[in-house]
Amino acid sequence: MSDASSPEPRREAPTVRAEELHISFGDFEAVRGVSFDVRRGECLALVGESGSGKSVTARALLGLSGDGARVEARTLSLGGVDLPLASRDGDWRSIRGARIGLVHQDALVALDPLRPVWREVDDALRLHTDLGREARRSRVLELLGRAGLEDPTSIARRRSGQLSGGQRQRVLIAAALAGEPELLIADEPTSSVDQAVQAQLIELFAALKADGMTMLFITHDLGVVQRLADRVAVMSEGLIVETAPTARLFTAPEHRVTRQLLAAQPKAALDSLTATPAVDAPGPLLEVRGVSKTFRGAGGAPIQAVREASFTLSRGETLGIVGSSGSGKSTLARIALGLERPDAGTVSFLGGAWSPAPERLRRARRTKLGYVPQDALSSFDPRRTVGEILADALTAGRSTSVRTRRDAIDAALERVGLDGSIAGLRPLHLSGGQRQRLAIARALAPEPEVLLCDEPVSSLDVTVQAQVLALLARLVDELGLACLFISHDLAVVAQLADRVAVMSDGEIVETASVSELFSTPKHPASRALLDAHKSLEVR
Repeated sequence: MSDASSPEPRREAPTVRAEELHISFGDFEAVRGVSFDVRRGECLALVGESGSGKSVTARALLGLSGDGARVEARTLSLGGVDLPLASRDGDWRSIRGARIGLVHQDALVALDPLRPVWREVDDALRLHTDLGREARRSRVLELLGRAGLEDPTSIARRRSGQLSGGQRQRVLIAAALAGEPELLIADEPTSSVDQAVQAQLIELFAALKADGMTMLFITHDLGVVQRLADRVAVMSEGLIVETAPTARLFTAPEHRVTRQLLAAQPKAALDSLTATPAVDAPGPLLEVRGVSKTFRGAGGAPIQAVREASFTLSRGETLGIVGSSGSGKSTLARIALGLERPDAGTVSFLGGAWSPAPERLRRARRTKLGYVPQDALSSFDPRRTVGEILADALTAGRSTSVRTRRDAIDAALERVGLDGSIAGLRPLHLSGGQRQRLAIARALAPEPEVLLCDEPVSSLDVTVQAQVLALLARLVDELGLACLFISHDLAVVAQLADRVAVMSDGEIVETASVSELFSTPKHPASRALLDAHKSLEVR
C-alpha cells in the first residue's frame, strides 16, 4: 500500500508546448487558438485539408510563419523555455537548426543545385557546433550514413540533381539532424517519393523516434500517420478539431472532418477492380519505340536512365506509368514531351516524327500535347495573373491580354471548377488545389488530344486529391483524350488507368490491364510495388 502523504511522481514536461496559438495575416486569422504539446520521443502528426493551418502552425515554432504574420500565444515553449514570438532573425539563430530541425517537403528546391550535398550538411555543423573542418567532414559522412544513404562518400560529392528523390530527402534529414535538435519538424517529407521509398523513410523516422527524437510530423497521408505517429491532431479552418491516440482516431473518429479525411483515402479502388474493355481506336496517337537515354553521373560515370522503352497510347485511353524512385519515369515523360532527345529509338505523335525531330517540325503540334506537372506553382510565371496565364495558353503564347479573351478564360476556369473571380489573382495567392486545377485548365486550353500528367496529385491532401482525380477522370472521358499518367501511388493509378506500365532500372518490365496487374503481377518489380502499397494502406 502506498503512503498517501508521499508526493506523486512528477511527469516529464513536454518538449514542445503551444497554448492558445493565434496566427494572423492582416484581417485573416489562419490559426485560431490552437493548443498542443509533444513529449520527448513522441511523434505528433498534424493532419488536415490544404489550407487548414498545419504548416503555418508548425513553422511558428521556427519563426517562419511568413511575411506580415502576427503571432500571439499564451505559451509557445521548447524545453520549458519560451520561444520568441517576434520574427526577428536574430532571436531565432540559436534555435533554428540547433534546437529545432526542419525537413522540407520539396528536397529539390531546398537543396542548392550548384553545391555538392556535403556542403548542405556541413553548413549546419559549421553554424551549430564547435567541430573543426576535418571533424566536420567525418561527421557529414556519419550523418549521411545515419540517414540511410549507402556509400556516403560518393553521395557527399554529388549535387542534388544527380540524386534520386529518396536520396535527396535523406540528405535533408541528415542536415536537419546535424545540430542534434530537441525537436524535428517534418513537413510532408514523404509525399513526393514512391511508396517503396516512403516505407524506407518511415522506418528511418521510426528509428529516430526510438532513439528519443521528438517529432512534429505534417502529412496528408494517413497511411504514414498510422505507422509512425503516437497521437494525431486534426486541423480544419485554423482549429484543432480532434486530438487522439493514433489507434483510437482510426477506429473511432469523433469529428466530421476526421471521418471525411479517412473516407477520402484512395484505397477502395484496388479492392474492386474489373477488367476494362479494350479501347477501339484506329491507331495510336503517341507511339514510343525502343527509346534509351544515358546521362553522365559523378566523375563522368554513365547512368542509363531509360533502356529500350516502348509503349503506345490510343485515343480515349489512359496509360499509367509506375515505378520506384529513379526507375526512369520522369525521363521517359520528358522524352515523350519532346523535351529530352533520346540516344536511341523514336517517338511518333499524331502520325508524324516527334523525337528526334527539329522543333520547327513539332511546333504546329505542340498545342495538341498538354502537360500537367507535379509542382504547379513553379511551372507558372509568378508575375502573371491567372487570366494572363490562360490567355497565353489559349493563344499558344501569342498574347497575354485578358480583356480580349475574358469569355474564353471564364469558360476554361469553369471547366475545372474554378470561379472567374480568381482571374486577377497570381498563383502564389491560390491554394494547392486551386493551383493544380489551374494547371489542368492551362493544359486543356488549346484543346490537346493527349494529356501527360506527371505526379499531378502527389503534393495534395487526400480530400483535394480525390476532387482533382475525379475532375481529371471526368475531363478525359468527356473530351475523349488520351492520357499518360505518371504516379508513384498505385491506388491513384488504379482509379484512372486502363493499362499500367511498370518501370524498373530504366526498363518497362511489365505492361498489363489494371485488373490483371493488381491481381496477378508477373514481374518482381511489380510485386515489390504492390507489397509496398499494401504496407502503407490505411487499415
